[in-house]
Amino acid sequence: MAISDVKTDSSWIIVIGDSGKEIKRMGRNRRDVVGITGSFFVVDDGTWIITFDENCREIKRMAKNKKVVRTAAGSSFTVKDGPWLITFDKNCKEQSRRSE
Repeated sequence: MAISDVKTDSSWIIVIGDSGKEIKRMGRNRRDVVGITGSFFVVDDGTWIITFDENCREIKRMAKNKKVVRTAAGSSFTVKDGPWLITFDKNCKEQSRRSE
């Protein structure tokens, strides 16, 4: 099932499917949702940038350092890291890099 939205409240991250119904939820625990695509979402927990699938299973994580997630679309997400804009796939594998 495709992800249509990911909502948060004070305690939960809730994944909504294309039918408009909840697919899964997980505890929020200092986590902020910073990007959503149809097949995965990206979370910043302060130390890590983590990708999750629609069932809230962790796909991959990478150290945050000074990275800031800018956007997520299709099968990738983009972060700003110093002067660089870097595109990663859902497995946190770098796809491209360019200066801002």
